[in-house]
Amino acid sequence: MLMRTDPFRELDRLTQQVFGNNQGTWSRPTAMPMDAYRVGDEFVVAFDLPGVSPDAIELDVERNVLTVKAERRPATGTEHVEMQVSERPLGMFSRQLFLGDTLDTERISAHYDSGVLTLRIPVAPQAKPRKISITHAEEENKQINA
Repeated sequence: MLMRTDPFRELDRLTQQVFGNNQGTWSRPTAMPMDAYRVGDEFVVAFDLPGVSPDAIELDVERNVLTVKAERRPATGTEHVEMQVSERPLGMFSRQLFLGDTLDTERISAHYDSGVLTLRIPVAPQAKPRKISITHAEEENKQINA
């Protein structure tokens, strides 16, 4: 149903930790952590985006590719700030997911609360399990003769 897209994501995350580069840029955004699971007839995807304003989050779906982009800016609002410690990652964050054809991309819902962006993606009606009735020859003959 959901397919991961970047096989090198863990390598990039390790490289960023080793070299201390926690700034995502437009050309090389940082991946955001996520959980994905199925509950009944929908998939739930939760992205960790603490400190990101809801206005700085973009969601796009194009042909079964879901793209989430967010930007976290420095919290300092004045010009004469002398930063003492800066460990929180800043900059651009991005994640793309390939959604299977069995998901209903027209009815995705998004909710942002306490730094967690939660998407709910319903399973398409044609992909849900359904019962198929079985007829046999005697029933068909009765219907024709009646």
